[in-house]
Amino acid sequence: MKSKLLATLASLVLINSLSAQAQNGVTRAPATAVPFLTFSPDSRAGALGDAGAASTPDAYSMYWNTAKLPFIDQSVGATVSYTPWLRDLVDDMDLLNASFYKKVAKDQVLAFSMTYFNQGTFEFRNAFGEETGTFQSRDLNIAAGYTRKLSRDIAMGLNLKYIHSNLIGSQIINNTASKPANTVAGDISFYYTQDSPAKRNREKGAAFSAGAVIQNLGGKVDYGRGRYFLPTNLKLGGNLNYRIDNFNEFNFLVDVNKLLVPTPPLKDNNGNIIKGKNPDDLGVIQAIFSSFSDAPDGFKEEIREFTLSTGVEYWYSKMFAVRAGYFGQSSFKGGKSYVTAGLGLRLKDSYGIDFAYLIPVTQGNALANTWRISLIFNMQSKKASSPTEEATE
Repeated sequence: MKSKLLATLASLVLINSLSAQAQNGVTRAPATAVPFLTFSPDSRAGALGDAGAASTPDAYSMYWNTAKLPFIDQSVGATVSYTPWLRDLVDDMDLLNASFYKKVAKDQVLAFSMTYFNQGTFEFRNAFGEETGTFQSRDLNIAAGYTRKLSRDIAMGLNLKYIHSNLIGSQIINNTASKPANTVAGDISFYYTQDSPAKRNREKGAAFSAGAVIQNLGGKVDYGRGRYFLPTNLKLGGNLNYRIDNFNEFNFLVDVNKLLVPTPPLKDNNGNIIKGKNPDDLGVIQAIFSSFSDAPDGFKEEIREFTLSTGVEYWYSKMFAVRAGYFGQSSFKGGKSYVTAGLGLRLKDSYGIDFAYLIPVTQGNALANTWRISLIFNMQSKKASSPTEEATE
């Protein structure tokens, strides 16, 4: 294992570097607690530039847009996924996810998921450099979701989450005791798709879908050393599905994201705010509404806080998929831009495997060489609609 102490020092240097740049107006990225909530566990979307708000529904819909689930072809399904995290820096950080869904009525679905983020073992040392102990840092998110159709083509979904974050345990630093943070949060999502039988069972042609999601709505988290915002996020997405024939089809996806948290204010060398708002003075609801107008440099800086995800997916006979995508973020707001690629395989409509790989477009990106793998289990297929049912839709 690479030295966790060196990795910790490197992280501190990076944080200090970003802070110094912020003072000079070079970068001013919104910061939140529990950022693992924004790490995609889904290899399919991970290969599509992290675009998933309006993708065709699958077992990972709960992470991207729970409202997609009533349109899924299976009645029961589950997934598990594994992602080694920041492997160019450390070798003991991992993201694991498991999810499950079940149709409880024709137009209603219940879903559950659990995400565990292992941040590895940290070493603590005193002022003399002597080791005083170690701690395994970890985060956990347990979620339950419910979704139902509002009409033939539109559905709404709700998620409720319990979030536990234990970064350094109960360590006392500068006479202040830290503690694990716990909170609850929710998601609200909407999905529209041209889901008429003529569109769903077409031999060729195009169909359009759209999704809108607000994720991680909840109170601030408290580690005993201050209160921090959750990564509340607005996600808007579209998907054009084009079927060439019974064997070949494409999905063209676009997602736009915006963190609904305060923009760091501009400060002078003494730490006094010159322009912008003090995040500590804002409540959660205030922060959400002000997040569209609080950037010190005005509208042009607000636009830079949007990220763009685009992806193209090709399916052959609904069995084999090839995917590619791009995620773009302004260098002024973090610069985490990268290209993605991946493959997917489905067997007898019951089992599937997806793989994704990330390629940074700039040097020094900590996400370099990130890969994901997901296993999908569809335990029961939905019965084909009868002519009478199709006529009533």
